[in-house]
Amino acid sequence: MVELALAVLAAVGCVASWLSASRQVVVAPLLEGQPSTMSLVYDTPMLTLSLLLATVAGVLVVLAVARLRRRPSPSPAE
Repeated sequence: MVELALAVLAAVGCVASWLSASRQVVVAPLLEGQPSTMSLVYDTPMLTLSLLLATVAGVLVVLAVARLRRRPSPSPAE
């Protein structure tokens, strides 16, 4: 159960870092008289952190499910 709790925390951290990885910036016009435009800029370390946390969450879920499936089943009462 600890592994599943850690996987949920890693997934929450993944979503939080993914959402904070981008920001909007104003791009200057190319020609005089043209309007400025908006663009998204991504923060590479935050994207890397989100991918790392997603990987950790996935590995922890696989380990937890494997551990739960290997648990011996209770023997029937005789």
